[in-house]
Amino acid sequence: MTNSPDERGAELRELFFETSQELLQTLNDDALRLEKKPGDEEIVRGIRRTAHTLKGDSAACGLRELSELAHKFEDALSLEGAAAQTAVSEIAFEAADVFAEMITAYRTGGKLPATKALSKKIQDLTAAPAVKKTRRGTKADGTSSARSSAKSADWTEYEKLAMAKAQAEGLAVYHVVAKIDPHCAMPIAGRQLIQNALAGLGQVLALRPDAKSPAAAKQVEFVLATGQAPEQIAAKGRIPTIAEEVTVELMLEPNPAPKGAGESGNAASDGSNTSDGASAAETLTAPASSPSATPATHVAQENLLRVEAGRIDSVLNLVGELIIGKSMLQQALNEFGKRYPKDLLRGKFTDAMAFQARVLNDLQRSVMKIRMVPVDQLFRRFPRMVRDVARQCGRDVELVVSGHDTDLDKGILDAIAEPLTHLVRNAVSHGIEPPEERRTAGKATQGIVKLNAYHQGNQVVVEVSDDGRGIDAKKIRAKAIELGLTTPEEAARLSDTETLDFIFRPGFSTAEQVTEVSGRGVGMDVVQSVLHRLKATVSVETRLGQGTTFRLKLPLTLAIIKALLFWVEQRLYAIPLNAVLEISRTFEGEVHQVDNYEVLQLRNQVLPLLRLGRPAVDGDGKAKLFVLVILVGERKYGLIVDALEGEEELVIKALDDQTFSTDLVSGASILGDGRVVLILNLPAVVEHVAKSRPEQAGQTSAGLLMTHTDRMRLALTMSNMTTTTGGEA
Repeated sequence: MTNSPDERGAELRELFFETSQELLQTLNDDALRLEKKPGDEEIVRGIRRTAHTLKGDSAACGLRELSELAHKFEDALSLEGAAAQTAVSEIAFEAADVFAEMITAYRTGGKLPATKALSKKIQDLTAAPAVKKTRRGTKADGTSSARSSAKSADWTEYEKLAMAKAQAEGLAVYHVVAKIDPHCAMPIAGRQLIQNALAGLGQVLALRPDAKSPAAAKQVEFVLATGQAPEQIAAKGRIPTIAEEVTVELMLEPNPAPKGAGESGNAASDGSNTSDGASAAETLTAPASSPSATPATHVAQENLLRVEAGRIDSVLNLVGELIIGKSMLQQALNEFGKRYPKDLLRGKFTDAMAFQARVLNDLQRSVMKIRMVPVDQLFRRFPRMVRDVARQCGRDVELVVSGHDTDLDKGILDAIAEPLTHLVRNAVSHGIEPPEERRTAGKATQGIVKLNAYHQGNQVVVEVSDDGRGIDAKKIRAKAIELGLTTPEEAARLSDTETLDFIFRPGFSTAEQVTEVSGRGVGMDVVQSVLHRLKATVSVETRLGQGTTFRLKLPLTLAIIKALLFWVEQRLYAIPLNAVLEISRTFEGEVHQVDNYEVLQLRNQVLPLLRLGRPAVDGDGKAKLFVLVILVGERKYGLIVDALEGEEELVIKALDDQTFSTDLVSGASILGDGRVVLILNLPAVVEHVAKSRPEQAGQTSAGLLMTHTDRMRLALTMSNMTTTTGGEA
């Protein structure tokens, strides 16, 4: 049973909406390159190919307005001259924005944006005095002739697809016309000799006219895909007493090395208006993200498969359930071993469990790799944004990107897009000084903003740094006192690192005036709140007059973690194992008060303490404590717990706001015996305890994490989440 035309059209549009994002990103990338190299014809050709692909794809989907505008833009790209190409870079930025708005409108059913301003600029550029590009042929005698119409022949759709494929494989496609010598006694045999000669240089894709046609005795036309020069083709095709004259014309330029979307499947990259359904559909079905330069890479592209993220999440959820099932089996095996320590089946069960655990671990890693994507998918957005913000603020800024091949969970990558945008915008508007100020300070007038990503243990670190003015801790303290966030006495005792934490408070800003870019105090608090939800941290390093670095530490994934379980007031909690540096034992009497906060001296180092439970009531100071030394951001803390349960691999179950009313817990999990364990959000716990006096924290103890009502709701929710535990939550 085949799909209806409406269903096929809807699928085609959805595919276009996905691939068009890559096309627009490529258009922005090439426009930035052309702005730096205004005389580079190769970049202009790349922009033209992108516009041509966008035109054909949108025409195949019936998006007439977008197709017509892209065609006008493609026409403007046929101009030569550095002045014209400089104008093209400006128009390309505006075109990318308008195209994006039009695609959004098509997708959501909204109103199309106004395009008159862009059309007028394109029209002015097209009407400007410039030399039109003319393709030239090469005669057999070495002279050049103006291009005859290679489209005069009626190429079939199959031949068009063969031309497009050859172009995608990095070959040039030529139109070869050989005039048969009038004195040739056997013109048909001569025609075959010419074809054999040309076939030695490449692949003959088309042949005109038919051998039975009377015109076949006068001339023959070939479409040849080859990597040889036109002069070599002409020399090879000219056979004495057979071919009187050979003319070679370039029909399709070879695609360069892979650069981005839109260069694959262009069957008419010469700028002509070929928006017929067949060629457009061929362009759309080819992988738009990276055209092939060789046949080998072209085959590799066909192995790519687009999968909806929700399907991968479903598989990962099932893997999580299998891990819970493994924990249940392990629990049952432990009980069996205690009850029947000498039973021979015990060893067989143990071997089977070990084999299952290895396979399950491999399955988990494989699924996690599917969810991983390079951070370049996010980093590619920022060069255009930095350019626009720098112009708006009167700055001269260069963006340097590194570590773009670092892999990160797709869900986390999408979540940090907004925080990272705030940090980059602030680096340009707040961090980098105006050119005159930089010159006065002895710096280069062009500021540098760096984006970097790298793996560090079980985390991914993303850094945003600049070589600007830095952050003045004195100004931060003064502003914090002015806003009532601290007192002058407390501010005087704060270190520079503690002072910098104020910039993440809602409404905090040191900007002297509010602009479209900054000054409202909105943004940095968003950064921290989003990172808290992701169980991630952000830290700041700054040097006055030298620059600032924001460092985001992100978990590789949010789905499955190795955790350390512990007890606080007869309640079971867990924290990520990679956050635990060491486990120490101490006595209640060794806990001291400094500025109304609890600290512990551990190996000549003062360790701030986080107490989730109530202090001991015996008063003799001999009660034993477990202290988990944890790392949150760049700081060490001691987490006081009552007892340790052990290590466990946990499948994180997200909790909605209706189930749980605090951000101190980032999720929950179910153990093999059916017990529910809460996973603490360490950055939020640190922030909460830091804002509270120890006596207040001691009164609320573990109750600050959850109320009795919360715990009842949680038990009901977790019991409904899975039916595989065999016990009540």
